[in-house]
Amino acid sequence: MAPSDRPGYWGRPTSTLDWCEDNYVVSFYIAEFWNTVSNLIMIIPPIFGAIQTFRDGMEVRYVFAFLGLAAVGVGSWCFHMTLQYEMQLLDELPMIYSCCVFVYCLYECFKQENTVHHLVIVILFMFSVIVTVVIMRWFDVSSQVMYGILVGCLVLRSVFIVTWVYPWLQPLAYTSLTVFLMGFLLWNIDNIFCDTLRDARRKLPPIVGAVTQFHAWWHILTGLGSYLHILFSLQTRTTYLRHRPKVKVSISTS
Repeated sequence: MAPSDRPGYWGRPTSTLDWCEDNYVVSFYIAEFWNTVSNLIMIIPPIFGAIQTFRDGMEVRYVFAFLGLAAVGVGSWCFHMTLQYEMQLLDELPMIYSCCVFVYCLYECFKQENTVHHLVIVILFMFSVIVTVVIMRWFDVSSQVMYGILVGCLVLRSVFIVTWVYPWLQPLAYTSLTVFLMGFLLWNIDNIFCDTLRDARRKLPPIVGAVTQFHAWWHILTGLGSYLHILFSLQTRTTYLRHRPKVKVSISTS
C-alpha cells in the first residue's frame, strides 16, 4: 500500500506496514488520523474497567487484563500516529502479551479464589519471550500467526464454557465473538479493496469518506469485542466463586 506523498511531522514511515488511510491528510502531526483516534475505545473504557475491578476487590489478574487492553490501544495509537518501526513493535507486542493475560484468566476461572497457577504463568511468559524474539526477526507473518493462535485458544475455551458449564452466558460470549469477527471482516476488506476505497474517499465529502476507514472500524469493533470478552471472563469467574452479580434484573409478573 503506497503511502501519501504529503510530508508530516514524524518524517518518512519506517514501519513494515502502512495501512490504507492516506498519510498526513487530516493533521500534520498524525500520520493516520482516523486509525489513531479510533484507539480511544481501547484506552478509556478499559482504564475505567480496571479501576472498577480494583475497587470491587476482584483478583488482580482482571485488573491486568483491562490494563493490557489499554496498553494495546496506546501502542496502536503511537504506531498509527507515527508509522515508525519502534512504535509498530509497541503496537504488535502488547497484543500478544494482553492475549496471554486473557488466556490465563479464562483457563484459570474454575480454580480456588486467589489461586496462582505458576506453571501456566511460566508457560505463557516463555511463549511471550519466544514470540517477541521471533517477531523481531520475522515481523510481517509471525505476529499475525501468533496472535491468531491465542485468539483461537480464547474462542475454543469460551465455546466450551457456554456449551457445557454456563449456557446462560451465551449472549455475552457470542456478542463478543461476533463483534470481534465483524472487525476482522472489515480489516480484510480494507486490505483487499484498498485502491477502490482510496478512490472512493477522494470523491466523497471528508466526513463521509471517514466512515470508509475500515481499519479504524477494526480498532473500534475489536476493542469493544475484547472489552466484552473480559466482562465474560470476569462474569464466569464471579459465578464460579458464587459472588452475587452486580447486574440487577427486574422481573414483572402479570
